[in-house]
Amino acid sequence: MADRKIATIGRRTVIKGAGAGAAALAFPTVLVPRKTRAAQRLVARNPGGPFEKAFGEAYDKPFQAATGIEIVNVTGQHEPIAMIKGMVDTKTYTWDLTILSNYTHNVLAEAGYLEPLNLDSDPIIQEIPKHFRSPYIIGNYVWSTVLAYRTDVYPAKAKAPTGGWKDLWDVKGIPGRRGMRKYPVDTIEPALLADGVTADKLYPLDMDRAFKSLDKIKKDVTVWWSGGAQSSQLLKSGELDMCVAWNGRAQTVMDEGAPVNISWNQALWSFDGWSIPKGSPTADLARKFIRFVSEAKNQVGFTPYVAYGPTNQNAAKLIDPKRLRELPTNPDYFKTMVPNDAVQWSKVQEKALERFNTWLIS
Repeated sequence: MADRKIATIGRRTVIKGAGAGAAALAFPTVLVPRKTRAAQRLVARNPGGPFEKAFGEAYDKPFQAATGIEIVNVTGQHEPIAMIKGMVDTKTYTWDLTILSNYTHNVLAEAGYLEPLNLDSDPIIQEIPKHFRSPYIIGNYVWSTVLAYRTDVYPAKAKAPTGGWKDLWDVKGIPGRRGMRKYPVDTIEPALLADGVTADKLYPLDMDRAFKSLDKIKKDVTVWWSGGAQSSQLLKSGELDMCVAWNGRAQTVMDEGAPVNISWNQALWSFDGWSIPKGSPTADLARKFIRFVSEAKNQVGFTPYVAYGPTNQNAAKLIDPKRLRELPTNPDYFKTMVPNDAVQWSKVQEKALERFNTWLIS
């Protein structure tokens, strides 16, 4: 099953291969039963929030204009492993294709729930480095998990939580209302790094040590958020003073003028991409869409809306230089960042989630 995995990649390779932001799109959250859908229509799952406009403007509208195929975007749950398994097992396809995190893709591919894409020989797809694709996913954008904070709460640079994940745990030295993700991914790694584990020793994950570290901060976490849009709102409203967040969600509220900044120190990075549920009757149409959104010029159209780096290596030279500096593939940030090991997570995610949920309510 090794061909279904994507190995962890080095910083230099990503800087060379991905320079900057990417695209996205969406429409209302509408679930359209398969039997009532027109033949030339695709339903695509997206992460919601700013992705709706981004996907719509960068991908959906141009694709429909070029092909006549309508794209209906729906906001789906994060890490939709159970939902996709249910679709495939019952052959009831609510989605024709979906954006997935690399680690969720690994879980589903290993279990046989994703359709082979068969696009490796396409010249457009070949512009995307191999470490951003597999037989079951084509990477669309590079993202990062960062610590975002309110600059009106921490106006002096010396007091801002910019020293890495240990600052999130330093509740006495850097007081404030804290938010973390209600999920083991993006939570276990910060717990270990805050406890002194170095980036080169982070994997395989020491779960016992991670939960001991989480015990130290549990009572000081004001909000455990479950969606990217929620983390953005918590930062924007000032309900939280610092928050674990995806960089694109934090940048969105910064672009809107909120007094928020990002600490890139020890930020975690990975990528999301397009996959097709196994057995989807519209797989060929979905492949056309995936090829279209993989083009450099289309990925560039995504970056004004969401600050994630494109996977097409030809896109960086087309992006506004100012926006390039705000993307996780910026070399100035990348040198202190930590790669997320998606293969490791595909092995431990289910047990980690069960343990995390039990810990959270204990």
